[in-house]
Amino acid sequence: MPLSRFTLRQFEAFVTVADTLSFTEAGNRLGLTPSAISQLIVELETSLGLRLFDRSTRKVDLSMAGRELRSSAEAVLKYVGLAETAALDLQNQAAGVVRIAAPQVIASMILPTVINLYNADRPKVVVVIRDAAVESLVDMVATGEVDLAIGPDRPLGDQVAREPLFDSPWVMWCAPDHPIAAKPIVEWEDLRRLSIVAAGRDHERSVARMRSNLPDEERVTPSQVVDHISTALGIAAAGSLVTLSPAYVGVLARRLGLVMRRIVEPESIRQVCLYRSTRRALSPTAEGFANYLIDWIEKSDRLRGLSVADN
Repeated sequence: MPLSRFTLRQFEAFVTVADTLSFTEAGNRLGLTPSAISQLIVELETSLGLRLFDRSTRKVDLSMAGRELRSSAEAVLKYVGLAETAALDLQNQAAGVVRIAAPQVIASMILPTVINLYNADRPKVVVVIRDAAVESLVDMVATGEVDLAIGPDRPLGDQVAREPLFDSPWVMWCAPDHPIAAKPIVEWEDLRRLSIVAAGRDHERSVARMRSNLPDEERVTPSQVVDHISTALGIAAAGSLVTLSPAYVGVLARRLGLVMRRIVEPESIRQVCLYRSTRRALSPTAEGFANYLIDWIEKSDRLRGLSVADN
């Protein structure tokens, strides 16, 4: 028997009459007249080929078939209600899964704070963090591996768009007792004489590019390259090497006791951006989280402090 022969309104009328044992009371609950309720019940009985209620001039009672059908009808209405709630949650950006990629410091030190605040109002939204190398962010969005990515500016193809969030100057981090820490600001000329550890190929290339217009002997070249910024900061904290990075890594660097020094002449700025696909529309849930993240960053004194390379 095709499902199209039944309507949810008929099931709703049936369950309501079964609850109230009154066509009048059922009509009051559903905002219908008693005759409209009666018509819905007759239509359902005709479709099923069953008598669902025993009727008399004084009372209405469930028939044997009605008692058997009642639990199934209630289950149908329950799951339809759950589906409706889920659809409304998605429409209102209140439920679903969001996948976001970010480099190590943002993934571990910044995003968890934003997600906790977001979940306070939208507990049914699950935000999954993928910690990734900076050079992988754009590809992860392009292939659909994640919905969003946040991190330093990267070259783009036509499959990904980026939205600048905040500026973060390149700065130097060193141990407090390192000789270079005595200088309030550092020039690129100073860095040529230092042993530098860079984090990841993205940082290695970025550091090398900063003075690429100079002769080889005047360029800044890392002496070590490690995979993760936490490792580079740990090596710098040991005292003999320094590391360069955008200033936002200060949320981790300062916990390791490192001091920050501005690099000037020239000062090099890195933009931290939000990446999204140009080929696939974001789900309402992902769009909602993206808007919240953008708003949080705009209002965050914490990040504004990180984006200014103070001493």
